[in-house]
Amino acid sequence: MGKFGGQRAIVLGGSIGGLTTGLLLKDLGFEVTVFERTPTELDGRGGGIVLQPDTLRWFRERSQRRPEEVSTVTQQLRYLGRDDEIVFEEPVEWRYSSWSVMYRSLLADLGRENYELGEFACGFSQDADGVDVRFVGGRVERADLVVFADGITSVGRRRLDPAAVPTYAGYVGWRGTVLESEVSPAVAELLGSSLTYSVAENTHICMYPIPGPDESLDVGRRLLNYVWYRNVAEGAELDELLTDKRGFQGPVSVHPGQVQDRYVAEMKAAASATLAPAAAELVNRTEQPYIQPILDVRSQHMAVGRVAVIGDAAFAARPHGAAGTAKAAADAWALAGALEVSDSIETALQKWEPGQLQIGNNIIDRVSRMGARSQFENTWVPGDPDLRFGLYGPGI
Repeated sequence: MGKFGGQRAIVLGGSIGGLTTGLLLKDLGFEVTVFERTPTELDGRGGGIVLQPDTLRWFRERSQRRPEEVSTVTQQLRYLGRDDEIVFEEPVEWRYSSWSVMYRSLLADLGRENYELGEFACGFSQDADGVDVRFVGGRVERADLVVFADGITSVGRRRLDPAAVPTYAGYVGWRGTVLESEVSPAVAELLGSSLTYSVAENTHICMYPIPGPDESLDVGRRLLNYVWYRNVAEGAELDELLTDKRGFQGPVSVHPGQVQDRYVAEMKAAASATLAPAAAELVNRTEQPYIQPILDVRSQHMAVGRVAVIGDAAFAARPHGAAGTAKAAADAWALAGALEVSDSIETALQKWEPGQLQIGNNIIDRVSRMGARSQFENTWVPGDPDLRFGLYGPGI
C-alpha cells in the first residue's frame, strides 16, 4: 500500500510537472487525482524539450517506456557562421523530446482514471487535518496534500507569495517545427545531427531534432525544432505583437495559427537577413510559428502547511538553460524523497522547500546572465562552457 496508503493527494495542473508529481505520489501510496483546467487533453501543445537527467529519471527508473523510446539524440554541439560554415563544434550528447510525446507517455503511466479535465481551482483553505480545494464550478475537494503545478499563472503561487509576479525580460521567443523531409537535404544533415546555434547581433536561435508527429524517431521523419530570441520593447510594441488574430492578448503565448500574418512575414524576412542560411530556411518553412514572451518568476515561498508549489508555478526560468521541465521534475522527485523520510506531510514540506528555493534562485540568476549576453551585451561566444544547458550549472 505504501507509506501514505489511505491518504489523498491532489495535484493541480496536468502538464508534465503535474503528471510526474502525481506518479511519484501514487508510488508512495497516496490516492492521487490530477486536475487539469482545460476541458480536453493537452495533446499536441508545444514544441521541443531538451531532456535533462531529472526529466528522464521517471523513464530510466520506473516507466515501462525507456528513454530511447521517447527521445531523439544528437552527438555534437555546433555553431554556424554567416554562410553556414561551422565556426565551432564539439562532441556532446543531448537528448530531446516533444512536449506531446512526454505528456502522452506520462499520462499513460498515471492512468486516465486519476486525471480529471475541465476543473479550474480558484482557492484553498487548510486546517490541521487537511486542505479544501475550491473550484470555479462550485466543487470542493479535500486532501491530505495539495501540490500546485499550474504553471506561470499559478493560483497557488498567488496565494503563497502574492509578490512573485512574472516580469518581462525584454525579448520574445519565436518557436516552430518543420518536418525534416520538408527542408533541403543539406539543411536536414546540418541541423538534424547536432544541437545547433546561429548567433547575430542582439539575437540567437537554437535548433535540434525532436520526435515526429507520429512519435517517429527515424531520420527524415522527425521534426526540426527551434527557438529564436528577438528583442521587443515592453509596452505598446509588445502588446500589439501579443494580440492574436481574434483580438485577444496572450500574456504568456500566442498560439500556432493565431500570430498576426504581418508579424510572421516580418519575422521570416528578418531570418533571411540575420541568421545563417540553414536557420533562415528552417524559419521560413514554418507554417505556423508561435510566440512566447520571455518571462521571469522568482518565488520566496514554495510551501505552507500541507500545500506546495512546484515547477514554473514557483520559478519560471528563461529557456537558455533548458531547465524548465527539469526543475519541475526535480521538485517532484525531491518532494517524494522528503515525504518518504519524514514523520508528517508538514515536516516533509518544511524540509523540501529550502533546497528547491535555492535551485530555483540559482537557475534564474544563471539564465538571466545568459540572456543578457545574447540579447543586449553581444558577448555570447560560440563554445563558451558557461553557456551550456543545465539545471544545476553549465552542463550539469
